[in-house]
Amino acid sequence: MFTAPEISYMAFAPMIVVLLGGAAGVLVEAFIRTPATRRSVQLALTLVATVGALGVAVVQWATYSPDSAGVIGQTGYFVMDRQALAWQSMILIFGALSALLFAARTRAGESAFTPLGSAAPGSPEEAEAHRRGLEVTEVFPLMLFAVGGMMAFVSATDLIALFVALEVFSLPLYLMAALARRKRLLSEEGALKYFLLGAFSSAVFLFGAALLYGATASTGYGDILAYVLASPGDLTLIIPGAVLVLVGLLFKLGAVPFHTWSPDAYQGAPTPVTAFMAAATKAAAAAALLRIVYVALYPLEWELSWMIWTIAILTMAVGTIVALVQTDIKRMLAYSSVAHAGFILVAFAGFSAEALSAVPFYLLTYGIATIGAFAIITQVREKAADGTVGGEATRLGQWAGLGRRDPLLAGAMGLFLLSFAGIPLTAGFIGKFQVFAAAVDQGGWPIVLVAVLASAAAAFFYVRLIVLMFLTDVPEDQQESVEVDYHPYTRVVVWITAAATLLLGVLPAGALALASDAGTLLTGL
Repeated sequence: MFTAPEISYMAFAPMIVVLLGGAAGVLVEAFIRTPATRRSVQLALTLVATVGALGVAVVQWATYSPDSAGVIGQTGYFVMDRQALAWQSMILIFGALSALLFAARTRAGESAFTPLGSAAPGSPEEAEAHRRGLEVTEVFPLMLFAVGGMMAFVSATDLIALFVALEVFSLPLYLMAALARRKRLLSEEGALKYFLLGAFSSAVFLFGAALLYGATASTGYGDILAYVLASPGDLTLIIPGAVLVLVGLLFKLGAVPFHTWSPDAYQGAPTPVTAFMAAATKAAAAAALLRIVYVALYPLEWELSWMIWTIAILTMAVGTIVALVQTDIKRMLAYSSVAHAGFILVAFAGFSAEALSAVPFYLLTYGIATIGAFAIITQVREKAADGTVGGEATRLGQWAGLGRRDPLLAGAMGLFLLSFAGIPLTAGFIGKFQVFAAAVDQGGWPIVLVAVLASAAAAFFYVRLIVLMFLTDVPEDQQESVEVDYHPYTRVVVWITAAATLLLGVLPAGALALASDAGTLLTGL
């Protein structure tokens, strides 16, 4: 006989608000025909959904008690504890900031997205869509569905529920990555690689889940934990299953050798999508990794440490070394994100309990700086001889002298780069200190030493860009080849993220206290 699942609707109100907002956005696409009006309505709806859901999450945090943590299903497919609330709030912040970037336009009124996603690049259909002023405003509900999927992803406590949430947020990202207005072929190539490798990683994840189910007859985290504790000597299927499940999550995190999608997807996708993807996807992957490691696989610390240490060291080394030789700023930041995935994994060395608070704080600082940096990239544009403003100026040489063209914008970019490098008085320094301290807490000082060396080497390509902006003269024949574009939405994002980066670096105590409060997983399912 079918038994209806128990659902605590009030506990999952933030997720429900976002998903209802996405559904309403689909209806907006159907009933509002004027592109400009539709864009304004979609932006307003997206901001209402994300900010409203964030407000509900804040209220739930303030009134939280373990008894009020809702679950979905008798065995707890999803759970809403403070760890989930912290990650969901972070993803909602990233979503609201990214929505402003999605809506920004150049002075000529151009969007970052193609006017007709179904048209072949350079086709008459695409030219006609340009002429008629069409816009792909579907990206707003797509982003809301991605945010909703990520919110489910960070609260899942069952492998099947985790897989469903993974696909819910991945599919919109595959679509949005292919919708760049300029360099359409590069955009579609990056999206195709992202999709194919994402499908492969999903298959690996499912294979691992099948092995764990074969061993335990359950896909729930609590049941897997109970089996490992009851049968510590019978791990024939548990170890390979755990490894394959972790590989599926490490793909989303962008760790080596599962990172090969990152450079092409980051470079080809519309820059607002890159900003959202770089910040939110990495946060969701780290949250899921924390929950499955510290709930289901915690007793396997000795068996899994070799894998985490090896991947962390490779990720930091490959990301740092390859970023040193990049000449495209989006590609450089893509490999920088790979290196940061390695820094995140440092916190898992020894399965320290401190990682439960260190990793959320690190992802908050990294995500805010990432969205700010990509927001600035959308404003530095190539300028043709006839004075028309073209696409983004992403070659490093084009950023020479930016400090003279726009000192405040270049200063904000310098702040974000210093935060990536982990320089004191920036949020990135506090974030790195927290994850390194978590590793040292369990005797992981050798991997911390590698991480410190990688951070020192990575500082070179961050400082190189700062030198270009402030200390390098622009060649005389290229002084008019770059122009700083302006849009209020983008500038709002830049100033909010810059202020947050500075504030979290100078006065981090409040955010660290919140992260410490979130460092408790509800395991009593």
